[in-house]
Amino acid sequence: MPDLLISAAAPDAGIIVVAAITTELVTEIRARHDLSPLATAAVGRLATGTALFGASLKGRERITLQMSGDGPLGSIAGDAWLLEPDVIGARGHAKNAVVDLPLNARGKFDVAGAVGAGSLQVTKSYEIGQPYVGVVPLYSGEIAEDLAAYLSSSEQIPSVVALGVLANPDGVRAAGGVLAQVLPGADEKAVALLEERALAMPPVTTLINDGADAHALLHALAGGLELRSHRTADIRFACTCTREKVEAALLGLGADELRRLAAERPETEATCEFCKKLYVFTSSEVERLAEEGGSALG
Repeated sequence: MPDLLISAAAPDAGIIVVAAITTELVTEIRARHDLSPLATAAVGRLATGTALFGASLKGRERITLQMSGDGPLGSIAGDAWLLEPDVIGARGHAKNAVVDLPLNARGKFDVAGAVGAGSLQVTKSYEIGQPYVGVVPLYSGEIAEDLAAYLSSSEQIPSVVALGVLANPDGVRAAGGVLAQVLPGADEKAVALLEERALAMPPVTTLINDGADAHALLHALAGGLELRSHRTADIRFACTCTREKVEAALLGLGADELRRLAAERPETEATCEFCKKLYVFTSSEVERLAEEGGSALG
């Protein structure tokens, strides 16, 4: 089924619920980075969480989540922004693409072991003004729990987050997630009901693998809450890299280093860490960049 995000509100209960199917997004990320199944589960969960966090994005706003841990993955990141009014662009990557660990005690991917102890950084960029950056210690490394802990501690929004990626060496069979946020003044009975539903709800990947779409995920968590104001958005893999941005990054090496590269290599290659697109610059193009850099300094 196509990737889709749905958000809805239960005004009487003071709760917002967001659900997303991200199987195609995670499949694309896995293929571009040649991720192992465990790395796919970790990056896929974070990319899905980023899309859920991006449900309220407007205009040129952007949300970036980065987890830096001492586990073998090193660090993982996800990005989300609006490609169009009802289309969310998203991407993700891991520092180390091939990580394999034994299954955890529950027989699941040991994402917590792959991530390790460290920190979660949340960056929100707006059309006007400086970005907001929040950094908190990782709660568990399981990603969903870490995102819920961030919302509760940094934004004072009690939340439930459930994320899942069902992957094997052949590919991604299911990916998606749900997020529920409790607004100030929410009905305590509704909050208790939501907590009960979260505990009783089957794993997200089980629901998706059995045929659940984003609507079904939404109601699996919301239960009997009366949901209104539905909003939908397609989710697509996308990247913002351009040749001009890569040139700017090369200029950061300095004129002397660029001249050395131009003299030693017929071509200089640069690869986008998010989409793996390869950019190739001839020695004459690198020399030109060196001249531009030198002129700028002069």
